Amino acid sequence: MRIYLVGFMGSGKTTIGKYLAERLKCRFIDFDELIESQEKQTITEIFVSKGEQFFRHLEQKAIKFTRDLNKVVIATGGGTPVFDRNMEYMNKFGLTIYLEVRPDQLFERLKNDKAHRPLIAEKSDDELQTFIKEKLHERLPFYELASYIVDGNLTPEEIYEQIKMYYM
Repeated sequence: MRIYLVGFMGSGKTTIGKYLAERLKCRFIDFDELIESQEKQTITEIFVSKGEQFFRHLEQKAIKFTRDLNKVVIATGGGTPVFDRNMEYMNKFGLTIYLEVRPDQLFERLKNDKAHRPLIAEKSDDELQTFIKEKLHERLPFYELASYIVDGNLTPEEIYEQIKMYYM
């Protein structure tokens, strides 16, 4: 079984993913870490040197890499579900869970972490709020294709309790 966690940046995919993997006795893969390891560059460096389109291609390769893995929880990138029919692919080969978080909550989580996120690194607080609302609106139809939608504000334990019945 493969669990793909999807949601906007700052929704808790990595934190929740690590916890779920530990509780379910699975391997954990973070797409950003996987891509950085394979490319020997940070996500920011990839965006700057090769562009977002190249990065999205790397995400698609990462999805294909996970197709044959078993007992794994995967934290995808925030934009992963939007491109190249990735959401359809993840739904076909695993259980997808959308961690739903409201725009105001995402802003609070992201405003002090902009430097580590290339799509928002140079944005003012006002620009960040606008970006979150616009991108979330654009991505929501893809996120909502997930097998399950859970409240991203729940604790990792509460999310585990909600999804364990689907995994087992």
